[in-house]
Amino acid sequence: MCVTRSARALGLGLLVVSLAACGGEGDDAAAPAAPPAVQVGAENVVVVKRDTIVVGPIISGELRAEREATVRAEIGGQVLQVTLEAGQRVQKGALLGRINARALGDARESALSAVRSAENQLAVARQELARAEQLVKAGALAQRDLDMARNNVAGAEAAVADAKSRLASAETQLGDAIIRAPISGVLARRAVNAGDVVSPGTEMFTIIDPSSMRLEAAVPSDDLRALRVGATVQFRVRGYDEPLEGRIERIAPQADPATRQVPIYVAIPNAGGRFVAGLFAEGRVVSQSAEGLVVPSNAVNTTTGKPWVVRVRDGKTERVDVSLGLADPRTERLQIAGGLNDGDVLLRGAAQGIAPGTAVQVAGPGIGTE
Repeated sequence: MCVTRSARALGLGLLVVSLAACGGEGDDAAAPAAPPAVQVGAENVVVVKRDTIVVGPIISGELRAEREATVRAEIGGQVLQVTLEAGQRVQKGALLGRINARALGDARESALSAVRSAENQLAVARQELARAEQLVKAGALAQRDLDMARNNVAGAEAAVADAKSRLASAETQLGDAIIRAPISGVLARRAVNAGDVVSPGTEMFTIIDPSSMRLEAAVPSDDLRALRVGATVQFRVRGYDEPLEGRIERIAPQADPATRQVPIYVAIPNAGGRFVAGLFAEGRVVSQSAEGLVVPSNAVNTTTGKPWVVRVRDGKTERVDVSLGLADPRTERLQIAGGLNDGDVLLRGAAQGIAPGTAVQVAGPGIGTE
């Protein structure tokens, strides 16, 4: 009886040990180690943000002053004086320089003497005419002599007019030796110095009015339908960080025969004269604009019928169908009209090949690591 009880106790102990061993193997098979999360670098991560997206024809051109004057020499001679340096402001009528006009001064004095001589001859001719008229009335002189006296007066009057014309021309040329500013603005270029010898037509000074600065640009003829006077133009100027804005003032009626682009003229504010003529600018005519969720175009897969994105939520990837709004090919951005929220984290580029449901750890500006 005792033996039987001992045997039973031993068998029960072995059974417990056996079951314990089997139970341990079963637990290991049911709970395998989880695969590590896929690491995604910042270059393949983008955050959905609210922004303004703009579409329209792309333009390129340069800043030019609408009011610009090139002062050229009207007479030849040596430059005696130059009063201003490039970059200085100048008022209309201000003295810019002088050209040696000694010979013109002599010509003026000669013309003035000729006027006085002609006027004296005219006075004598008129006195002779008056005397002839009296003698004709008294019957002491023939009518033919009166006619001759009248002809002498007419000739003397013509001589006076010619002499005065020569004097006026000499004075005008003498005045051309004094160079004055035709407009108010800034002296942009000074091409001569004191001592230089110039001839008629030689460029001397260039003056621009900074307040009249405008953007002269060109638009492809294919985008002509999107142009209209008054349309907003957004652009950037090389050398200035901030975006600028103007409006189309004029549209050329003819395209450039070589480039097939249409010139446009954009009025821009230039308070304080901060812009410099000749700088390159590029931007676009605003045809449409919208504010909403915006993402880079490489974050949206459009190869299939329905656009979709790969979103990271709770540390795992998921495929989300989206609807699109405006597309800006210049900045390669798309407006998301539906399917996403502000702040959503998306994968782009090669990371879009990660299967939905995969655990990932993403990193990027303002994202952190999940």
